[in-house]
Amino acid sequence: MNEMSFFYSQTGGVSLEQLHEYYAHAGIEKEQERLQQLFETQLLYSSQYASLAVPFDQALRASILDLAQRKQVLYPTILVVVGIGGSSLGAKAVYQAATGRLHARDVQVPTLYFAETVDADRMFTILRVLEAELSKGNNVLINVITKSGTTTETIANFSVITELLKKYRPDDYQELIVVTTDIGSPLWHVAQKESCALLEIPAKVGGRYSVFSPVGLFPLAMVGIDIEQLCAGARSMVNRCLYEHVENNPSLLSALLQFHHYQQGVNISDLFLFSVDLEAIGKWYRQLLAESIGKEYDRQNKHVLVGLTPTVSLGSIDLHSVAQLYLGGPRDKFTTFVTVGRNKHAVTVPQDADLLQGKTFAEIMGALSEGTKQAYLKNGRPFCSVVLPEKSEFYIGQFLQFKMLEIMYLGLLCNVDPFDQPNVELYKQEAYKLLVRNK
Repeated sequence: MNEMSFFYSQTGGVSLEQLHEYYAHAGIEKEQERLQQLFETQLLYSSQYASLAVPFDQALRASILDLAQRKQVLYPTILVVVGIGGSSLGAKAVYQAATGRLHARDVQVPTLYFAETVDADRMFTILRVLEAELSKGNNVLINVITKSGTTTETIANFSVITELLKKYRPDDYQELIVVTTDIGSPLWHVAQKESCALLEIPAKVGGRYSVFSPVGLFPLAMVGIDIEQLCAGARSMVNRCLYEHVENNPSLLSALLQFHHYQQGVNISDLFLFSVDLEAIGKWYRQLLAESIGKEYDRQNKHVLVGLTPTVSLGSIDLHSVAQLYLGGPRDKFTTFVTVGRNKHAVTVPQDADLLQGKTFAEIMGALSEGTKQAYLKNGRPFCSVVLPEKSEFYIGQFLQFKMLEIMYLGLLCNVDPFDQPNVELYKQEAYKLLVRNK
């Protein structure tokens, strides 16, 4: 099977020799050796790199698939994922990329909805859709996901939906609920008390790294995604990016490139995706980069204010909105272009068309993406390129794992902890004060 491709040598604005210098002075080789030892002794799960072990956990996937099969027997017409941030972005990214649809109906799988923030209008719509199905006697399935078991938005949404389930299914509403959380969390205890199905999130796996855990795999399995192939792609990238040295390691290369330009004052990282189906992957990566690298203090607790600002661009749509800025504005951006080698479908401009006659859409999109790269190159705007052979589960799994390992390496280069998010608690504390004050 082909591999995801990574290119940078003529466009990255830095030589391989310079990248080797960064590699030598950042302690990455030593950390790679430590990770290899943890991997080979099967101790990754007990480390902060636990997410790298998840795609290799066959027993975990078997338990997820077993529960999915038991819930599929209910023939739910709707699946609602109740979660926010890392609890929803990964599943949404894979679903959109692998299926090319966010809400389209398929007779064999439930329609997938995400209840994320506490938007009253959005929740009203979801409740109305759920009630329409329940009133017809159809089954629905709710997968509530929160690692802490206390996330404000998630608990609020889940409470409202549960009330509706109890109205139509007072005796067995629990059958329509799957709870994904940390063992021993407040929600875990509620689920046990109510006899709801439970999926445990591995203790050391953080939300934004959890797509290959029950957080992402259960809802994806329910809607027909091949989670075995997804994890196979992730495993191939772990093997590649833990053992290869700089020149053959896309995760390390990408981290080194971004770090080099950040050192030169380039503090915006743009993920430019030339496929509409990959847009949700961009939003998933936005959280991964921002929350992992944006830190007030470094590993020695020194006040540093480190961070790259992630942006997401969609080709060719955003060429008609931001290209002038990207090519003529400040030189503060490093771009990662992502293209797809083979589309699922072929569309051709008619032969009798006045312009572009006989051209396939793939040819047109290819010209637009390559033209954009050439314009960047001639304008001295640094970038790297990723090519996915196709939008299948295997290559999507490769790409997501490539990016998660990139962030781990980038954390080492920037001397910050890529696994914590201490400042996120600040807004939560202030919001809680307001809620308590307004009781």
